[in-house]
Amino acid sequence: MSKRFVWAIAYGSSIGWGAFILPGDWLSSSGTLGASLGIIIGGLLMLVIAVSYGALTAKFPVSGGEFAFTYVGFGKYVSFIASWFLVFGYLCVVALNASAFSLMFKFILPDFLEIGYLYTIAGWDVYIMEVILSSIILIVFAIISTRGSGLSGNLQFIFCLFMAVVVTLLFLVSFFVGDFSFENAKPLFNESNGVWQSVILIVAIAPWMFVGFDNIPQAAEEFNFNANHTFKLIVFGIVASIATYVAMILITSWIYPYEGMVDSTSWLTGSVVNSSMGVIGIIFLALAISFGVFTGLNGFFLSSSRLLFALGRAHFVPEVFAKLHKRTNTPHYAIIFVMVICLAAPWLGRTALNWIVDMSSVGVSIAFLATSMVAVKLFSKKENKNTLYVVFGVLGSIISFIFLLLLLVPTSPASLSGPSYIALLVWALLGLVFFLLQYKKLKSFSKEELDYLILNERSDNIKAK
Repeated sequence: MSKRFVWAIAYGSSIGWGAFILPGDWLSSSGTLGASLGIIIGGLLMLVIAVSYGALTAKFPVSGGEFAFTYVGFGKYVSFIASWFLVFGYLCVVALNASAFSLMFKFILPDFLEIGYLYTIAGWDVYIMEVILSSIILIVFAIISTRGSGLSGNLQFIFCLFMAVVVTLLFLVSFFVGDFSFENAKPLFNESNGVWQSVILIVAIAPWMFVGFDNIPQAAEEFNFNANHTFKLIVFGIVASIATYVAMILITSWIYPYEGMVDSTSWLTGSVVNSSMGVIGIIFLALAISFGVFTGLNGFFLSSSRLLFALGRAHFVPEVFAKLHKRTNTPHYAIIFVMVICLAAPWLGRTALNWIVDMSSVGVSIAFLATSMVAVKLFSKKENKNTLYVVFGVLGSIISFIFLLLLLVPTSPASLSGPSYIALLVWALLGLVFFLLQYKKLKSFSKEELDYLILNERSDNIKAK
């Protein structure tokens, strides 16, 4: 993996579909300034957490990222818990991207997708054609992922470059079309929620918005450059993501008065671009969304499968996840597992997207907290002493813990919904089943053997199994 591919992983995975599909939802809950401030603050908080990721990746450039970090810091059991919930967070993002792809087509070609009504979930009608389209896109990217990182890398960079160009063009054109006015950006905050709640609702989902930079450590064994460059690439990815999110919010906000557009569609950004820029605008927006979905699927198929590969190689989950394809050298069984789990998402409808966003944020926040705490512990020791990393680790731990409180405390304005809690419980039970199945074997391994399997640190008296 080259530097440009690694940057594309961070940027493309962070943006995905959300920047193009969700600005209308964010404007409704937080207003223009509230949503923009929430994203900027959330991005800056991610940069604080990213310091620990950069430092630890440079020290332990092995597949698995957080799995390896938490093993070093807190041992095998904590590392399994943190990694299992991170896998869940990654799976959620894969599922979200596939579902969002059919949502875009439902706006552009409603008659085509509204064929074969199945049922209604939480007020959203589910059609068989939507399910088929989302399922096809999942299968296609599972196949691409099994072909190796070379193909994935080239596609990822091309998609990201095109997406960034389209967003820039849409932003510049927005000043000259429709009824553009800065007055249209009002309300700046949601009047019923107030300033604080308007901002915090967006900040709370920052782990989901910017999840993607942490994909980089998952594939550190595949870098063709020194892992010391990791932090710089993460920073470039997060900054580009902040700019893209804010640009799409402003495009959605200031071309037309909010009151005249908000009740007219389920996809506000699409309606605004279609009304102000016509067919050409909506075609470019559709292409940007498509490439955003592709980069999200590509990046998270890679990261989730590599994390499962690392867990399987260390025997924390069934070893089948660690088996590599004979020709392409990719963990194809792990990729198939990700695909199969995510094929359930298209059957849940549009409303489920918000549930999945919340669940993803929880899984990622747990991993952020664990990694930041590892940085504090590791870089406090005399042999690795680095006060700067300790300070950022402490700040990252506090930030991650606050994210978890916002999501898990029932009285929080950003707390999980009932379905999200149920899904988290089911995933925790599945993890417990895997853990119990592997416990006897895992307990039999010595620390030296696990160091070899997880960190690739081989003692002279250890033979590779």
